[in-house]
Amino acid sequence: MSRHFVLAAGGTGGHMVPAAALAAELTRRGHRVALVSDARGVRFPGLFKDIQTHVLPAGRFAGGPIGWAKATREMWRGRAMARELYRTFRPAAVIGFGGYPAMPALLAAFADKIPTAIHEQNAVLGRVNRLVAGKVDAIATSYDKTERLAAKHAAKTHLIGNPVRDAVLTLRTKAYPLLEEDGIFRVLVTGGSQGASILSDVVPDGLAMLPVTFRRRLQVTHQARVEDIDAVRAKYAEHQIPAELATYLPDLPEQLAWAHLVIARAGASTLAELTAAGRPAILVPLPSATDDHQTANAREITLAGGARTIAQKDFTAVELAKQMQKLGLDPAALQNAAGRARSCGRPDAASDLADLVESLDAPRVKLPVGRAKPVLAGAGA
Repeated sequence: MSRHFVLAAGGTGGHMVPAAALAAELTRRGHRVALVSDARGVRFPGLFKDIQTHVLPAGRFAGGPIGWAKATREMWRGRAMARELYRTFRPAAVIGFGGYPAMPALLAAFADKIPTAIHEQNAVLGRVNRLVAGKVDAIATSYDKTERLAAKHAAKTHLIGNPVRDAVLTLRTKAYPLLEEDGIFRVLVTGGSQGASILSDVVPDGLAMLPVTFRRRLQVTHQARVEDIDAVRAKYAEHQIPAELATYLPDLPEQLAWAHLVIARAGASTLAELTAAGRPAILVPLPSATDDHQTANAREITLAGGARTIAQKDFTAVELAKQMQKLGLDPAALQNAAGRARSCGRPDAASDLADLVESLDAPRVKLPVGRAKPVLAGAGA
């Protein structure tokens, strides 16, 4: 039966990419999907082109008592708007992907007795997901071990993985790009949807320290922040390293397809894409990430031998050059690392998550005043 689903997610790539992957899978199954997010999320490039979108107010609990009071008012205003949406859209379930913009939609679902699920992309349960974990009907996780997830929720927790876009998933069927000892060595540098200045500061100088025979083989694609991009471009030119620079990579799957090595942050979507495609990496977790979740994210692929993790405080040009030589000068070892990265992937995550949300019971929907009883949302509602 065709049903309606609401996906609620914060406006960063880590939340939006898996939400988009689920939206695509549910749409393929004949369902109708609506997205609830903030202004950033509904404008995220290329992800929700044909999906109904709604911006709801959602305060962030920061700034002391005054900030908390303001955030609470915004949350309740967003909750009221979400309940109004549900009266017309009549969702079979509401699925939260974390981030404060997901909270009003979930609060409205609790009030209207609509089934709910949350998806956690990171190896540490996020703040919003922790707040609602006790009330939702199902919890989907991306890692076998998820820190900050209470043991009492084990019965409703399902290991799903982190959904990725179809364009990334298709890379799983393709071989690791041929790497000859004297051939081009392609490096992809990405800090995720928000970029990473530390990569811009260190990577060009680190690559410049490689032996000249290795350095001359390099072909780099580097995603940099807007405020960093000119300086990074100048550094690569100074070191005579061919490099393409961009502030956003809409063709990231294509870039991954030909990359021999990725240098990146350890965000949830980045790790999901690396393991789906099977690409070895040097990872530099963001130290200020909530609960240090990026270090936790990197643990599985690093222990498997698919990546090397360098703490940001230790990420210097010298250390990068040393790790690059260990990986890049042995094509067989690099290909082996690619296979180990691939072994950590969960390619059925979008399908499995869709199965989970489809399994939630049909909700009782509150109708406008004047109707005696709520009714079940039917097919095509």
